[in-house]
Amino acid sequence: MKRSRRFHILCAVVFTTIFVVNAGGFVLSEAMKRLGPAPLGDDLHFSPLVVDRDGRLLRPFTTAGGYWRLPASPQDVDRRFLSMLIAYEDKRFYAHHGVDPVAMLRAAWQIVRHGRVVSGGSTITMQVARLLEPRPERTLAAKAAEMIRAVQIENRLSKDEILALYLALAPYGGNLEGTRAASLAYFGKEPKHLSTAEAALLVALPQAPETRRPDRFPRAARGARGRVLDLLMRKGIINADQVKAAEVEPAPQARKLFPMFAAHVAERLVKRNRGPHRKINLVEATTISRPLQEQLENLARERAATLGGGVSVAIIAVDNATGEVRAHVGGVGYFDKARAGQIDLAQSLRSPGSTLKPFIYGLAFEDGLAHPETLVDDRPIRFGIYRPENFDEAFQGTVTMRRALQQSLNVPAVMLLNALGPNRLIARMKNAGAAPRLPLDAAPGLAVGLGGAGVKLTDLATLYLALARDGEALPLVWRPQDRSSAAPPRRLFDKAAAWQVADVLIDAPPPQNALPGKIAYKTGTSYGYRDAWAVGFDGANTIAVWVGRPDNEPVSDLIGRSAAAPILFDAFTRITEKRTPLRPAPEGVIFARTSDLPPALQRFRPHGLPESAASGPGDAPLVISFPPDEARIDLSGGDSEAGLALKAMGGAPPFTWFADGLPIVIGEPRRETAWEKPGRGFARLSVIDARGHTASVQVRLD
Repeated sequence: MKRSRRFHILCAVVFTTIFVVNAGGFVLSEAMKRLGPAPLGDDLHFSPLVVDRDGRLLRPFTTAGGYWRLPASPQDVDRRFLSMLIAYEDKRFYAHHGVDPVAMLRAAWQIVRHGRVVSGGSTITMQVARLLEPRPERTLAAKAAEMIRAVQIENRLSKDEILALYLALAPYGGNLEGTRAASLAYFGKEPKHLSTAEAALLVALPQAPETRRPDRFPRAARGARGRVLDLLMRKGIINADQVKAAEVEPAPQARKLFPMFAAHVAERLVKRNRGPHRKINLVEATTISRPLQEQLENLARERAATLGGGVSVAIIAVDNATGEVRAHVGGVGYFDKARAGQIDLAQSLRSPGSTLKPFIYGLAFEDGLAHPETLVDDRPIRFGIYRPENFDEAFQGTVTMRRALQQSLNVPAVMLLNALGPNRLIARMKNAGAAPRLPLDAAPGLAVGLGGAGVKLTDLATLYLALARDGEALPLVWRPQDRSSAAPPRRLFDKAAAWQVADVLIDAPPPQNALPGKIAYKTGTSYGYRDAWAVGFDGANTIAVWVGRPDNEPVSDLIGRSAAAPILFDAFTRITEKRTPLRPAPEGVIFARTSDLPPALQRFRPHGLPESAASGPGDAPLVISFPPDEARIDLSGGDSEAGLALKAMGGAPPFTWFADGLPIVIGEPRRETAWEKPGRGFARLSVIDARGHTASVQVRLD
């Protein structure tokens, strides 16, 4: 009975083989008509891919069905792998026309001899036909249809095109399809350079992808790899030494994450493709350089770890010549929930601190209102209810504009902005391509110059790029095809003013252990130590850095100079050790000492500058008696619904109270009131009385 069954199987296989190879005319023609046009993979949906400027993979995405299916050509994979695959699966691949009669007869004979399937006899083309047109049944009729399809495919596609379909569709377990996806998932690398052991495993897995998965059945995977190695050694494809080395090489026991470089940019570009007109097989090229991106992501990760406390880091690097973004680090740890890794912090609105000051000075230089060597008084002064103070709460006296900007003094910057008008600063920023956001759509005030507006890291990169380009603003370019459609350059301010600002900033004191005079840069720290910034440029590149917590919570001593500036200088080093000089001075720049300047430029004295009002005789000075300066107040205890008590002594009622420059209580006749629903973190509380006298304290609310 057993011998009779073997005989019938042999007869069926032989008959089918002879039929497909030799049949022609009416029978074969009718079978092909019934099957319809051959599937050629034209409607395949591949994983959307985002690549760098040189075509290197930054981030792939799963297909709509949840599969990792990455396209691959024979040129994309290791040549040794291809030779091993063909030798193992279909050694006459380049000679047959879809069906290998010799292999079919051999398979039939092995069934008769061993009573089981030893080799299937399927060619690579037949496997492609089965992958393109899956058939649930495993009958002789299904096998015959598969063979007919293989002949049809061979008549339409080249051998390389057939191999490309196999490399893209071969199953590797779970949601992995194709050699490239498997190589990335199991080895963490592209299949261009595989070891002998890796190539053998990729040859073995498609035979039984679910039962040989290395991440679930590592012993079965190693066993299958060993059988492939033994067979290939017997066929002379590899030698004994290669087998010995491959057998001791560890096999993967878990899947690795797919590449996630520039994850936020990649996600944004792929989301744009959604909709009725989306591309089916999207490959989105960017201007990013993967090696630099990888370097800066590592830098951000290292520095965030040392800063601790949920702190994240965002970095943007831009090519000065073209405005192309070379690297974009939107945060640290895409899957790090504590750092809100999936939020692109480079696109988040934050207070820019002092990073806008260079543009105030640039406008003043352009207007002829000041020169880098113009003297200015850094002293206590009040502008209505606004009384700016320096970061260290001290004043420097008479200094040059150069020193005022390098030391980031607040009073001179506000004095200049008062003379220029905050609206002009905002208008110039918008014209250059930045988009500052004012609180509650309020009109621009003098506090804008010290961080009183929301700005993105991309905005600062755009503005400082204009400084590096002698005042010419370019839009940031993210994709090569955007170059031709990008908006034309716009003027931030004239060449001479831009060069003067750059000349001042390049001599700003560098962070510890950094060389001076190499990078023109500025730092910034927002109210309450929530944001630390450093933005700089040399002749070739502009880099912007932000450090802070994604949830906007304060971080003790988070200062731009100590937290962000070292990252900025390190980022420049990772681009290249050699610094490119700034552009030479354009025509129109005045080189002179203070005493040699025209009299109107020797000292800054704009007309109508407001002076501090003096207290009347007998008036008690206005002070804040509660909360005391530098107090730390626990809001969790007591009656939190009542808010934070505020008490003033001296002065003349009514009183208006401010928190970080924003009014919280207006026209209060009593000396005691409350701040309803105060936020947590550092806050600058100020009060102004009826005569315009002010008092301020800084507190921390927990």
